[in-house]
Amino acid sequence: MTNDNRVEILLQTSRDTGRWVIPKGWPMADKGPHEVAAQEAYEEAGVRGKVDKTSIGCFLYRKGMKDGFTVDCKVQVYALEVTEIAKKFKEKGERRAEWVSCQEAANRVQEPMLKLLILGFETELRQRKP
Repeated sequence: MTNDNRVEILLQTSRDTGRWVIPKGWPMADKGPHEVAAQEAYEEAGVRGKVDKTSIGCFLYRKGMKDGFTVDCKVQVYALEVTEIAKKFKEKGERRAEWVSCQEAANRVQEPMLKLLILGFETELRQRKP
């Protein structure tokens, strides 16, 4: 939440199709899911901060693979309160990134379940903060 009580989401484009997405990655044996989410947010978007250990929900999507096949993926989503934006990070220049309102984020993403998660997240944050 910004200083003027606006809730914003960092969206980025996918490297392959250019559609609007959130940072996400594959499970890692040595990290909890919330830790993977934080690491992917840094590698893909250059943001660091405090990640919630509890998922805000999940969504399903079909990931296109390099060999032409698609894989059904279930993505657990974790909120990250951003405290730092890096100037240099692993995937810098490979994607576009924009901070947008939750309504705008919901309009941009394609996955219906992700749209609902984003809008529900805004409602939840507003109820938590005075």
